[in-house]
Amino acid sequence: METPPPTPLIFDRRLLRRRLARALRGAAPDFLMLRAADDLADRLAGIKRDFPRSLDLCSPAPHFTAAVLASGRPAPLRAALLPAPDVAVVAEEEALPFAPASFDLVVSGLALQWVNDLPGALAQVRRMLAPDGLFLACFPGGASLIELRAALIQAEGEICGGASPRVSPFVDLRDLGGLLQRAGFALPVTDVDSFTLRYDSMFALLSELRAMGAANILVERSRKPLRRAVLLRAAEIYAERFSDPDGRVRATIEFVWLSGWAPHESQQKPLQPGTAKMRLADALKRPSGE
Repeated sequence: METPPPTPLIFDRRLLRRRLARALRGAAPDFLMLRAADDLADRLAGIKRDFPRSLDLCSPAPHFTAAVLASGRPAPLRAALLPAPDVAVVAEEEALPFAPASFDLVVSGLALQWVNDLPGALAQVRRMLAPDGLFLACFPGGASLIELRAALIQAEGEICGGASPRVSPFVDLRDLGGLLQRAGFALPVTDVDSFTLRYDSMFALLSELRAMGAANILVERSRKPLRRAVLLRAAEIYAERFSDPDGRVRATIEFVWLSGWAPHESQQKPLQPGTAKMRLADALKRPSGE
């Protein structure tokens, strides 16, 4: 039996913890977490289940915990990368210390985008869920910060003759449904919340990303800081290509939501082949004259 290849190390997890710790000490802006938590509250409001045992999985701030509690469910156990007064378990998403079928609900907000082995993390979440348990997670999607990525690549290409990885990659929505199915989830659903932020300049955006602990943590990031000339040229490109009439620049943010259930006999199941009561050919026929 062949040994599976090692998981590629895309993100520097030690650097991630250091930057998150600095962001939390500095009272990082939390408007993105608040938006995601409001959406989580709306999603939970439409589900008539108690979920007595729940887990907030490595959300960097307690907003998802508060959303579960506000929905009338018991407060979730909070696991996080860093210790804090409200954190019950310090844990990594890729090495979770929980027994199978421990939870009825697992939520995660703006954390899984920095996981090196996302399929493995999803499989662990699936094992932690009791039958008919629910997983709800949100993280940035592939269209996030496309303007910043384009400006940096063009500027570094013009001045240095090539570009280094400067913005972390994000998971594409089209891949997530398949990942949920591979992890063993039933009834997988993915959807997107896309919105635009505006800043006085590219430098204001970069400053806010640093304050959030969301700057580049790629293992293969360039060890050399961006040259001043590259940053200035990137800001010019950003303003030329992605500004509004008032001079402020746009930054696209895409939140990808995914949900899946631990299989249970009560759930809807697809029909077995040959059991349909209508042929596809009949369903596709159009009345004459159309």
